[in-house]
Amino acid sequence: MNVRHLFALAAAGLAVCALGFAPASKVEKKYTIGVIAKSQGNPVFQAARTGAMDAGKELSEKLGVKIDVIWRTPNNEDAQQQAQFIEQLVSSGADGIAVSCSDAKVLTAAINTAVDKGVQVVTFDSDAPESKRFAYYGIDDVEAGKAVGRELAKVMGDKGTVAILAGNQNAPNLQARVRGVRDEIAKHKDMKVKDTYYHAETAPEAAKMVQQVQNANPQINGWAMIGGWPLFTENALDGVYDKAKVVSVDTLPQQLEYVKKGQVQCLIGQDCYGWGHESVKLLIDKLHENKSPKNAINHFELQIVTKDNVEKYVGLWDKWLGKK
Repeated sequence: MNVRHLFALAAAGLAVCALGFAPASKVEKKYTIGVIAKSQGNPVFQAARTGAMDAGKELSEKLGVKIDVIWRTPNNEDAQQQAQFIEQLVSSGADGIAVSCSDAKVLTAAINTAVDKGVQVVTFDSDAPESKRFAYYGIDDVEAGKAVGRELAKVMGDKGTVAILAGNQNAPNLQARVRGVRDEIAKHKDMKVKDTYYHAETAPEAAKMVQQVQNANPQINGWAMIGGWPLFTENALDGVYDKAKVVSVDTLPQQLEYVKKGQVQCLIGQDCYGWGHESVKLLIDKLHENKSPKNAINHFELQIVTKDNVEKYVGLWDKWLGKK
């Protein structure tokens, strides 16, 4: 090609630009966010998934960017598998990761490695406070435990023997709730904690545990459930509700039915939808605008649900579970 041809091509290019045509289309900005909850089967994490997906869609439209939310969650609680999911997401090019930590000791190293490789990380529901995550969104677990203890003391008339149902013994959020319950019950001189009972976080296992413990310890007249596991199934409190008062964390539809029937006296609600929604928002704020939250620890207000106001919460979960 001679010099004259080169000048002709250059002139043609300038003419195209002068007419307002761009030589190449603008590349759309894209973010990939991985969300790792504790388990697929627990409805509270289904609500978190709905919230995460909704946030991805809303923020994509608002900011004019493409946000892909990728759900990576073990079928059952498995901290090692969660760590593997973090590694896989980092390797596949994720920009941010939100994780609910089944075991902070196991996940801290994986989180730190991700951050060292340039991936932003937030935790939700269950924190890894010694890790390099930049933010946490969830319940104030100690205060949630105290709220369970306070409400239980009210319905027990400030006297009696309490059993604590506590799920996974290694989960830091549940450990904190147990401390909260014990701290609150200790303030009531005529109340005592019989013991704390751990179990696999499935409805059948939890219901079996409650019924076995109640049968073996008829003096128990109060249950402090720091998670609502047994109440995710029907008839979980047969042989229990007529002997003991029950206060539980969470306000799922199945749990609300127990309140309406009078078998559970009070539920302490948390923002399960927000676990996903707010986590994705925190990550996009950081990635797109380099904006960090004012506080690394972000809590929501607890909901106190009794028979007097239970109808307000009927239907809330339709949205959270993507039914409307």
